[in-house]
Amino acid sequence: MAIRSDTPVLDTLAAMTVDSIEHCGLDERTLILTRLAALAAMDAPAISYLAHVDPAVKADLGAEELQDVLVAIAPVVGTARVMSAATHMTEALGITIALAEAEAEAMAEADARSRKQT
Repeated sequence: MAIRSDTPVLDTLAAMTVDSIEHCGLDERTLILTRLAALAAMDAPAISYLAHVDPAVKADLGAEELQDVLVAIAPVVGTARVMSAATHMTEALGITIALAEAEAEAMAEADARSRKQT
C-alpha cells in the first residue's frame, strides 16, 4: 500500500519527471530545450516553466538558446503561443529571482540576529 502524502499531485509529477529523465537518451541541454518547446506548444502557464529554470541554468542554457527554441517552433505553434510562452518564461524567471532574493534576505536577517546574540 502506498504511503499517504500531503502533496500527492506534486509527488506524482516529480516521480513522472524522474522516470522520464531516467528513460530518455537525450543530453541534458536537448532534454530541457525539448521540454520548453513542448510547454510553449501547449501554452503552459508560468508555473510549468518554473520547474525548468534550475535545470536550464545547470545545463548552461542562456537567453539566446531559449529565444532560438521559440523562433524554431513559431511556424508550427503560431505567434500567439510563442508570445505567451515568452511571457510565461519571463514570469517564471522573475518568480525564481524573487524567491532567491527573499531567501538571501532571510539568511541575512538570521545572520544579523545570530550576531546580536553573541
